[in-house]
Amino acid sequence: MGTTLAALIQDNEEGLQELQERIGYRFRDLRLLQLSLIHSSFAFERLDDGRHNETQEFLGDAVLDLTVGFILFTRFPEMREGKLTRIRSALVNEGGLAERAKEIDLGRHLFLGKGETASQGQDKPSILSCAYEALVGAIFLDGGYDAALAFVRRFFEPHIDRHQEQLVSADAKSALQELLQERFNEGPEYVLVDEEGPAHARLFSIAVRFQGEELGTGRASSKKEAEQLAARAGLAVLQRRHG
Repeated sequence: MGTTLAALIQDNEEGLQELQERIGYRFRDLRLLQLSLIHSSFAFERLDDGRHNETQEFLGDAVLDLTVGFILFTRFPEMREGKLTRIRSALVNEGGLAERAKEIDLGRHLFLGKGETASQGQDKPSILSCAYEALVGAIFLDGGYDAALAFVRRFFEPHIDRHQEQLVSADAKSALQELLQERFNEGPEYVLVDEEGPAHARLFSIAVRFQGEELGTGRASSKKEAEQLAARAGLAVLQRRHG
């Protein structure tokens, strides 16, 4: 036998109150909050009307892009569009949103189907990030843009403050590509120069080259990370050379 959204709110009153206190926002319409916590697996198994959080997730994704974009725009007024876009992407990607969800212990409040519960779905980054987007969408629907912006400021600005340097240089490959394309209308190339260690603990050394010149090298346990380190070294060289 299925249940209804109203019945869930009644049964989950204590949990909803606790979550509202943790996020610093009190809902006028608790149905929006409750719906943001319902995963599709639970809805298909238990809810009479089958409603779940994916529509609010769609809205929350757009609200996060706007609010985080506004925060970055006002905080880094001189920064170029490409870099602002990369920082925003690092903040609102699946991993970043899953981290913000864990800060408010969102997983504990989620309603999951039997299969997802058995596989610890409340800890999966994909489920946590989607629920976080749905929560932002719910706040926007309940309180408007100002309420959503206040919520995003509260939980994202401390992270930006703590990790500003890493965020700014999070995607060195894209930054180097953009810089060289802009100045020379040509991109760099990445070359594997060394590979060592046993199969389970390989280390890759990669060089980034441009017009025959080696700009920098990186060494890491994955080729992608080695490329990022090489790009970061190359950016430092170009910045010293050209300012």
